[in-house]
Amino acid sequence: MIKFGPSGNSESFYLAGLEDTEDAAKFVKDCGLDCFEYSFGRGVRMSENKAKSIAAAFAREGVEISVHAPYFINFANPEDVMAEKSYGYVLESAAALRLMGGSRLVFHPAAQGKDAREIAVARTEERLKILRDKIYMHGYEDLIFCPETMGKLGQIGTVEEITRFCKIDPVFTPCVDFGHVNAREQGSLKTAEDYRARLEYMIGELGYERMKHFHVHFSKIQYGSKGEIRHLTFEDTVFGPEFEPLAEVLHELKLEPYIVSESAGTQAEDAIAIKRIYEALATR
Repeated sequence: MIKFGPSGNSESFYLAGLEDTEDAAKFVKDCGLDCFEYSFGRGVRMSENKAKSIAAAFAREGVEISVHAPYFINFANPEDVMAEKSYGYVLESAAALRLMGGSRLVFHPAAQGKDAREIAVARTEERLKILRDKIYMHGYEDLIFCPETMGKLGQIGTVEEITRFCKIDPVFTPCVDFGHVNAREQGSLKTAEDYRARLEYMIGELGYERMKHFHVHFSKIQYGSKGEIRHLTFEDTVFGPEFEPLAEVLHELKLEPYIVSESAGTQAEDAIAIKRIYEALATR
């Protein structure tokens, strides 16, 4: 079954007088949603007791939780000491994720910096092999680590690059942020065929079983000549992408990802809209 949910708490969550992550479990469930993504964007700062309290709340409501590792991870950084910090951010996030009762960890792989693209990509690939070894060394191989497609041209994370990274080991499963793909490719996702081409490519490279339960981020994103500028809401009529053609392809290919809405402030409401669009199509 596809799972639908928000990334973080929407404005409506706070307007309802709620504030704790534990409250998000019931809020998400009452919205008719199935999953929730917690962001460690600025660093992993959570006590063991807090993580266990969150785990209990989400288990009680039957809502699955994933985490996003800190945004400043960069496995293409030429300095080994900075790479060590990136390994640490992922492993710290994995430790917290396990305590929180989740199984999926999303991370940004790298930024190109001043190096040629292929040099930065190759360095990222080698560092991810080291990360793989550390994942097994720490006993986290039962978790799912999801390198994410990125929205800015200066970031490492095209569909092809993420697919290449996920070939390293089964612990890696793609996080395809379709808003990011659309932004870096200047509005490339318009039709079902646009989505199908990318998903069939990834299935062909990684196999159906690896892709069946892949991770998805979805939102409309404003973009310019360098790619992503900012996240929008479903109310936007200028920038894409639209979810309907993706829903069609997911149903056709029998894929069952986690779909996380990253809309700006309306992520819960837009996750509900996404779920309704898919269910209406699936029941035709």
